[in-house]
Amino acid sequence: MDSRQTVIIIGGGIGGLFCGALLSGEGRRVKVFERHTRIGGGLHQFVRQGVTFETGMHVMGAFHPGGVLNRLCACLGILDRLNVMPMDEDGFDLFHVRSDGRRYFMPRGRERFTANLCAHFPEESGNIRRYVDAMYGICREVRLYNMEKPDVSFREFSDDFMRSVGDFIDSFTRNERLRHVMAYCNPLYAGDRYTTPVYIHALISKFYIEGSCRFVGGSQQLADALVDVIREAGGEVHAGNGVRHVEIENRSAAYVVTEDGATHRADCYISSIHPSSFFKLVDTSRIQRSYWQRIDAIPNTYSAFTLYIIFKPGTFPFFNYTYYCQDDYEDTWRHHLYTDATWPRGMMLITPPVTGHDVYAEKMIVNCVMNFDTVRQWEHTLSGRRGAAYEAFKRRCEETVVRRLEEIFPGIRACIASVYSASPLTIRDYANQKEGAMYGVRKDCRNMALSHVAVRTKLKNLYFTGQNVNLHGILGVPLTAINTCAELVGMEHLLDRINGTGGKETAQ
Repeated sequence: MDSRQTVIIIGGGIGGLFCGALLSGEGRRVKVFERHTRIGGGLHQFVRQGVTFETGMHVMGAFHPGGVLNRLCACLGILDRLNVMPMDEDGFDLFHVRSDGRRYFMPRGRERFTANLCAHFPEESGNIRRYVDAMYGICREVRLYNMEKPDVSFREFSDDFMRSVGDFIDSFTRNERLRHVMAYCNPLYAGDRYTTPVYIHALISKFYIEGSCRFVGGSQQLADALVDVIREAGGEVHAGNGVRHVEIENRSAAYVVTEDGATHRADCYISSIHPSSFFKLVDTSRIQRSYWQRIDAIPNTYSAFTLYIIFKPGTFPFFNYTYYCQDDYEDTWRHHLYTDATWPRGMMLITPPVTGHDVYAEKMIVNCVMNFDTVRQWEHTLSGRRGAAYEAFKRRCEETVVRRLEEIFPGIRACIASVYSASPLTIRDYANQKEGAMYGVRKDCRNMALSHVAVRTKLKNLYFTGQNVNLHGILGVPLTAINTCAELVGMEHLLDRINGTGGKETAQ
């Protein structure tokens, strides 16, 4: 009889898998249940015409020696299983503004990044350096980012920490063009200049400045490695068999029922799905009403329309950076404010590496911000059965994006062999994210208490993890997994374990 403490994890995305891997290393018996047939959430891939595409995790950071993900993956023993390549050190990002044709390459490293902005705006050099210093200072306040025991409340942070990102940036310069360049990566966190807390902007910016990289061959390898850690410790990972009901008794989770009708019991439960999706699995009359209604009412970040392009062999050059393009500087904060005539206001493009020595691109992924309201008329339809009007809508969007690409890269249309696309409905249904939100719930610096989702819930043995808690993405979700697991095993112990093994090697 296995006497180990058991943990059931609802959802096999990045957060659920990192929690499962960390807890497996702590002697817990883990069971992960994922409703999708492929494990991994934003890490999983799909294949079209023999070409593999990532669904969400395209660019990462902190895999350099001493970086957060380097240390965490080393601790889990999976670092040598990952094929990771650095992005172009002379420009991990390119910000292209079509109104004046300017292109701003963002080089890796704090000093080079700063010097490059100063070269574009020499009269603002002092302000730029103060801005970067302040941004890095904010990152130092997030102690978990540095693998140190975190502060316990927002009251312990500086005044700058909880400013809006727009107010923070504006405080350093009156140059409107520079302000928008400083905020160019806004599509990575669905920022609102008046409400998004600046710590989100600072953490994500530093994350990529310090060492942008990407998976060679796709992100599924990380999901597979985490699954191996769980199974090698005697745990279970079930794809295509999600949780359909969570029974609550005496303010605790008593058991779950999976899609195959089986009942599973555990000592502790972790939900890595969107909180609104979790509340659909329970009898909410057994949870404090004000609690679940507050969380369910938090606005979500915007979604996206994604175009997946397969190129004819040897026709379109590979570029090893993320390409941000928008019509004008002012569009930085208004990607989600569009009409049929003005969509898309901007695009984020990547050509994923296949070999690590790519000269020509096999494929391209194009993300364009799209609100769920744009597809709301089909919200009650199912994938593959949404009707002719929806399919016509997708074809129009595909043509709009290709036409825009042709304006940016003349001749690209002739390089395209085929295209596929995904709408906010696709993200909602496959990622189980309310309204297809790319980055979970929206944080509001004006009232963090109302927009905050804590890892502890109102149920004694149930915890939340994933992108809706604290911070999204390949940075925020693993950090949140540490927070969640610390509730079960202790933060100091967990950090000692991670810091004791990390930062000594890097993936090749």
